[in-house]
Amino acid sequence: MSELLEPFAGPPAPLLDGYGLRLRAWDPESAGDVDAWLRGHLDPEFLRWNTPLRDITDSAAARESLLGKVAAMEAGTGVTFCVTDAEDGTVLGQVGLNVVDRVQSSANVGYWVLPEARGQGVAARSLRLATVWFFAHIGLHRLELGHGLGHEASCRIAERCGFRYEGTLRGAMWEAGRRDAWRDVHCHARLATDPDPAWQG
Repeated sequence: MSELLEPFAGPPAPLLDGYGLRLRAWDPESAGDVDAWLRGHLDPEFLRWNTPLRDITDSAAARESLLGKVAAMEAGTGVTFCVTDAEDGTVLGQVGLNVVDRVQSSANVGYWVLPEARGQGVAARSLRLATVWFFAHIGLHRLELGHGLGHEASCRIAERCGFRYEGTLRGAMWEAGRRDAWRDVHCHARLATDPDPAWQG
């Protein structure tokens, strides 16, 4: 049985700064945020590895999705950060926490990066920054990270951030563009008690 996170005090999400990034709350009333969220969900590489519960194909759907993320943050059922460049505020991607189980003190983490921001270590830097906060301020014991079998880039990011490979889950994720067919998933996880991985930034 899952329980809710305690609602966070203060603003809907804290500001996290580090590794040249700033993580902040998404703003459903910002045209720039809505556009970035939409572009992220329409990106062919994103869709190759992810099949969202609901299709996000226009600005209205993107805004509705962001409103849901904000509501989850305010209710304490999830955390979704907008990943931005620390200097100029350019939106680079997303990193978030969901499937929170307070009984087992665990949750799932996920991330994506906009096409123009790839190849710069954004996913690893944002995952690293968010993971430290998830353990320190939410008090979770275990974080799980799953990606489709064959997604080697995500494997490298997970391992670089201290998420050890634990095995392959059979038929645990929808196939690309399908909700009636499944693919295998690599399961990575990190415990609060694991040693902090060496980090080059």
